[in-house]
Amino acid sequence: MNASIRPSPIAGTWYEADPKRLAAKIDSYLADAQLPDLSGDVVAVIAPHAGHIYSGGVAAHAFAALRGLAPDLVVVLSPFHAFAPYPLMTTAHAAYFTPLGNIAVDTSALAELEARLDIPITPVANDREHSLEIELPFLQRVLKNEFKLLPLMIRAQEPQVAREIGEALAETLKDKNALLVASTDLSHFYDSQTASILDHEMLRRFESFDPESIFDAESSRKGFACGHAAVAAMLVAAKKLGASKTQTLKYATSGDVTRDYSSVVGYGAAVVTR
Repeated sequence: MNASIRPSPIAGTWYEADPKRLAAKIDSYLADAQLPDLSGDVVAVIAPHAGHIYSGGVAAHAFAALRGLAPDLVVVLSPFHAFAPYPLMTTAHAAYFTPLGNIAVDTSALAELEARLDIPITPVANDREHSLEIELPFLQRVLKNEFKLLPLMIRAQEPQVAREIGEALAETLKDKNALLVASTDLSHFYDSQTASILDHEMLRRFESFDPESIFDAESSRKGFACGHAAVAAMLVAAKKLGASKTQTLKYATSGDVTRDYSSVVGYGAAVVTR
């Protein structure tokens, strides 16, 4: 594979490697997603990032909210699950590969963002982060135009970092035809009853449109989201771009797929509108 293209470390395990089967699977998830009436313009979505078999049905609710949109640029904010000595990372490659084709990175938008940040954005090659990539095939199926990608992986999950990223993103995107995607799962490995309590509290924090309250839930152990900084940064940016409402579209857990309710992972999908 061309060294300028990030190879997928998860196609064939976390989601289908065959392009036709992948497209059909995602299309079926999208077709099954029943959405309420959405008022206002969609600015951003929040989607889970487990393997498609576990969270694809939930993620589809977020991406179904993007039907009919044709952004030139999509910013995907995710956590970075492995150890890294960098607070904020992006890909060192010029494009991401998925079985549905390559998605070019918008290097000019990335440079604009970096110029507005005091936090360095470190480019990494051949990263194995699943939480950003897992969203890309959904974007490729639901958005019919050719868009570019601004990928950001957040390791420093701190309020000040999220605020600075969000403010810089808002400035970078204010004159662009862009969408934001925040990638996060919810609680991990509680029984389903406990998970539901924790997860609905965290979803309530997302809906409050108060990024600080997300960090408060995490630190007080009232709710958990591995991508809480990604969601917080997105909300800061979305608010500055005129958004005022977060609406939860779907909640489920891995237990709804595995039928093992003793230890589950929570998944939520939401849309942010102005």
